[in-house]
Amino acid sequence: MKIAVGGDHAGFPLKATVIAVCRDLGHEVTDHGCYDETPVDFPDITRQVCADVRAGKADRAILVCGTGVGASIAANKIPGIRASIVHDGHIAHQCVEHDDVNVMCIGAKIVGSWLAADLVKGYLAATFSTDEDCRRRVAKLAALERAYSNQAAE
Repeated sequence: MKIAVGGDHAGFPLKATVIAVCRDLGHEVTDHGCYDETPVDFPDITRQVCADVRAGKADRAILVCGTGVGASIAANKIPGIRASIVHDGHIAHQCVEHDDVNVMCIGAKIVGSWLAADLVKGYLAATFSTDEDCRRRVAKLAALERAYSNQAAE
């Protein structure tokens, strides 16, 4: 798979682990930064990473920030993106299997490198379920996105 990866300055140290695990598993990685601990705004990195997913340049993406919250919020503002904060092994695979998540968000201040490695492995090994209930629900998510995408926040 092709994986787009990015993170802000808080996620920078853990991002190296994420990239190494992806490559060790045989995946092609595009690193969208940041490249050191100089402060950057996570929405800027998120935009770049998610652009690869939307354009088909990446099959999935992984974002690493301090808690995963900011990256998840930013990613979920982008049409076609289904992002989830992932801090445990069960969610790492179930978010893909049940909800067809295409962007995993990890909090570098929440998980260590050993857990991050397990999360990446679970996320990248998972496939979206063929179960009709899961497919129907994800279709409804897409319908919600279409219905609200042209409306300004109230």
